[in-house]
Amino acid sequence: MNVKDATVIRFKEILKERNIAINELATMSGVTPSTAYSMFDSSRRDISLITVKKFCDGLGITLEEFFNSKIFTELEPEIK
Repeated sequence: MNVKDATVIRFKEILKERNIAINELATMSGVTPSTAYSMFDSSRRDISLITVKKFCDGLGITLEEFFNSKIFTELEPEIK
């Protein structure tokens, strides 16, 4: 698994736990819904750390809390 996929999975976990839709996350985070949906799009391979930070701010969590998940310790190397 790569970092982009892990990031999306982690956000989906948090959204499910809190019963929040992607549109609602966008509104809470001050980004457009199209920005939020593009990050969750599996055909897009890159994500912006600024967008990740905005989503974390909207959810009221720190980057440390977001990345403190087992999913990030099992990542494949990005350089092959």
